[in-house]
Amino acid sequence: DEHLQARVISQLRQDNIRLWLEPFTTDHQHIQDLADRYASVTGFAVDVVRSALEIIQSEAVMKGEGNKEYKETSVATLELHLPKETQTRKAHFKTKLDITAHELKKEISKQYGLQHFNLILKGKTLAPEKRLGEQNVKNNSKIMVLNVSSEDERNEMLEGEKEKRSEDEGVQRTQKGFQILSERDGSEDPATTPFLEITDQKGNPLQIPDTERKALIMAMGFHEKGRALMKKRKKSSALCYLLRADEQFHKCDSAILNTVDNFAVLQLDIVWCYQLLNELSCLDDAKQRLQSAERCFQRCYGDQQSRLQQIKVHTGGEDVLFLRLYLLQSSQAYHTGDENRASLLLNKVQELYGQLCLDPEKLNQLMYLGFSDQEARLGLRACRGNIDEAALHLTQRRKEKEEMKEREREKRRRRLQDINTLVELGYSKRDATKALHHAKGDVDKAYGILLDRAEDQTAHTPDWTGASNASLTGDEGMSQSPPSSSSEEPSTSSDPLSSPLDEELVNEVLGDIPRHEEDYLDLSLDEEQELIARLRSYLEK
Repeated sequence: DEHLQARVISQLRQDNIRLWLEPFTTDHQHIQDLADRYASVTGFAVDVVRSALEIIQSEAVMKGEGNKEYKETSVATLELHLPKETQTRKAHFKTKLDITAHELKKEISKQYGLQHFNLILKGKTLAPEKRLGEQNVKNNSKIMVLNVSSEDERNEMLEGEKEKRSEDEGVQRTQKGFQILSERDGSEDPATTPFLEITDQKGNPLQIPDTERKALIMAMGFHEKGRALMKKRKKSSALCYLLRADEQFHKCDSAILNTVDNFAVLQLDIVWCYQLLNELSCLDDAKQRLQSAERCFQRCYGDQQSRLQQIKVHTGGEDVLFLRLYLLQSSQAYHTGDENRASLLLNKVQELYGQLCLDPEKLNQLMYLGFSDQEARLGLRACRGNIDEAALHLTQRRKEKEEMKEREREKRRRRLQDINTLVELGYSKRDATKALHHAKGDVDKAYGILLDRAEDQTAHTPDWTGASNASLTGDEGMSQSPPSSSSEEPSTSSDPLSSPLDEELVNEVLGDIPRHEEDYLDLSLDEEQELIARLRSYLEK
């Protein structure tokens, strides 16, 4: 029983007992003593507990020997989870990682008499033609052997190849779209050439080195694409994009990740995908990601959310993140045998869930005042159910957004006026636009740049990259990425270096960026409620 083994392992950790060391490997009476003691703790028969201890000990010794062998010979040990009809449900299999998945399938077929099956690693079917190492198979990886019919295998292979091509193409299009946007610096007219910038929640651009800015835009872009797919219940595809986002975030400087909660939210989304895919083989990775998320929230929000409260008056909306964090931690604790911790965490979850459930009548009242259903939900949660505070909060947010739009309109008006002034002095509109951008809007400095460049004209031709008009914003960089008001109607680029395909890709990825800056906090909690009920049922048994 895997759940019994998990409980026994949890108890062994609490007691700091290492079964793979002496005296447990040399004196079996010590194993018997442990079985007697743990039987009363777990409620299982002594012989059943002893059997679990012997299996755990055997696997621990085997794992140690396997790690040594892999270090010396590069022969890896894989943990295979076999179909029900096989004599053993779990087996350890030795192999090099430079063989293809097809070659591994032939060896498994020969040893276990299986004919038609797929190999599943972390929810993904291994591609037969690719080498194991290429597909992130490592020493001690857990692989599920899933039986299929011969026709199903052929159909799944064809369908899998089709889906893989489609998924690869989708990832490439997304990557290309955000690469184009990340290269744009905002020097072109935002009305005609969309671009992305990182801003705080008030619309003020954050000063980030260019390399970091590009990596952050790619990371946040892949994250938004993954979230969009999660909303469509396309969990496996979503996970692919979320893991790409994770790779991009790790290219960012740690100082940036210490001040934004995007990275923590991404870790929650990845583990939530694991949960929805029922990927128990990812428990260790899930644990590390949840710990990383918790540390990131602590750094970003401060003790008792003190830093968050300095930035935002109403912080109830972020409670949904902690509900999901504690819920995933509870599930992880249960599946690793720590039922006490699972129960304590689940109690915290249920308390938060009760606070976050919204009164339909209050929602209707806010919508009657002219707010959207999303605004009403976010406002009520931010103000922890106080409808009067929510109405004031939402009114203030609308006022701030309108002021931001007005500032943007005035900025554009002045910008066009300054460009026309420089054009009247004999410069091309393109050169005037770029000079003004590099001068940060100072028309006199822009004129100086143009004069300097005119003197240099014979030496080389200027090569300034174009830019445009959507915006990834956040609360002091802490929030997820919405588009700014200017991104609502991106139009065809006037950049002569831009192709119709580029603009198609750009508009495609802009479509995945949510309109509301706190969209990532707008969870229905329906899936969370189902998991709460399921875990409570398990724990009560």
